[in-house]
Amino acid sequence: MDRRNFLKVGGMSTLALTLGTTGLFSLTNASKSLAAGKATNPTGGFGGYGPLVKDPNGILDLPKGFHYKMLSKAGDLMPNGDKVPAMHDGMAAFKGEKNTTILVRNHENSTNSNLPVNGKNPWSNGAAGGTTTLIVGPNRELIDHYVSSSGTIRNCAGGATTWGTWLTMEETRNMGHGFVFEVNPLDPENEMSRTPIRDMGYFSHEAGHVDPSTGIWYLTEDANPSFLYRFTPHDRSQTLGSLQKGGILEAAAIDELPQASQMATGQKFGVVWKKLNPERAQQDAKDLGCIQFSRLEGAYFSEGTFWFDDTSAGSERLGRVYRYTPATNSLELFYESTDKNDLEAPDNICITPWGDLWIAEDGGGNDRIIGLTPEGEVYTFAENMMNNSEFAGPTFSHDGNTFFVNMQTPGITFAIWGPFARKNSTRRRAMNYAQPPQALAPIVSDKLASFAEEQGMSMLDAAALERHGMPIL
Repeated sequence: MDRRNFLKVGGMSTLALTLGTTGLFSLTNASKSLAAGKATNPTGGFGGYGPLVKDPNGILDLPKGFHYKMLSKAGDLMPNGDKVPAMHDGMAAFKGEKNTTILVRNHENSTNSNLPVNGKNPWSNGAAGGTTTLIVGPNRELIDHYVSSSGTIRNCAGGATTWGTWLTMEETRNMGHGFVFEVNPLDPENEMSRTPIRDMGYFSHEAGHVDPSTGIWYLTEDANPSFLYRFTPHDRSQTLGSLQKGGILEAAAIDELPQASQMATGQKFGVVWKKLNPERAQQDAKDLGCIQFSRLEGAYFSEGTFWFDDTSAGSERLGRVYRYTPATNSLELFYESTDKNDLEAPDNICITPWGDLWIAEDGGGNDRIIGLTPEGEVYTFAENMMNNSEFAGPTFSHDGNTFFVNMQTPGITFAIWGPFARKNSTRRRAMNYAQPPQALAPIVSDKLASFAEEQGMSMLDAAALERHGMPIL
């Protein structure tokens, strides 16, 4: 029995919170709500935040109780008089001084743009891409914004470092571009921001994220075919300047499976990493028989697992979500969409503070933010009502109270807030393992389910404590 059917039978996904502060549903009540088609909170793993409310402004539909604010729009004037560049894309949030949030944002311009990144110290003259930094106050007010790197092109996604910088990545191999650059959002256009990290490869980069326990980076490629890469720095201290010392670039291979399209949901395969010449990364990966994907996009590392998606993979070409576990060196197809109402063309991703994977769609039309739970269920959190404008750069503030996301065209950065589920590190870990077979799963009472939720535990953690004699109050 697959994960989804097991959960429907076993009831492991039915614990839920109401959207306000009215407390817990019991398992029985949650099950009744689900049967009636009512939404439950994703803290319990199914249903999301309920139906979306029509935005009278025709911009962004959100569930009841949530609000948005447009922080920054393409064409707005920045304090220095320059205009905010176009093509908002990948983004990360860092904790700033005095309870501020520091956002660093990509701009996926190429060489011609009516709203280029107008930097003062570009890496390449004539290139219109780069990054901007936004300083956002505790009340979600925009305090400052400015160019933090320039002279690059097609800055699509990237990845946040553990030391407060941003790796902006060029999604191209044209005109000598196709590299990774490190941007310090608080030290704009410094020499580091205009120095390509060549050992991270010359290819059409999409996104990447670091394993904080090892300092190893995992990178995706937006091309067809595309490959999954890892970069092991010579200096794994995870400090400013460490990546510029170079490292080893490799691509993933599965000896018995040359094409990722042959994977089935829930299957796991051992990975072999093959060393590449960074200057010919994609060709080396092809020549060495590394596993080929359709078109890789978003990347996010959380609680020991690297998540990434393939925007056009699967039997219906609607997209897939994979997870790679370094500890076991295993790759698994976690989710495949077969219905565009569930998920269409997954792009940038992030793990929420409470443990779901949030996915920005790039499928054309009214794209959405889709939540994917540890149980493999999906729900819609937001829908873009401005046709043919993809979501990009989903990220949460350090306190988990504000969700920031971009709409690429016409170029808008949103701050969204409301009754988000509280932080839950245990549930974040639950994204990284499968539920046990039904015959081996613990029996979860209403009392135990309530205890697990109150303590921020997974069902399995709570059941293990009960089995070893801990009083469940």
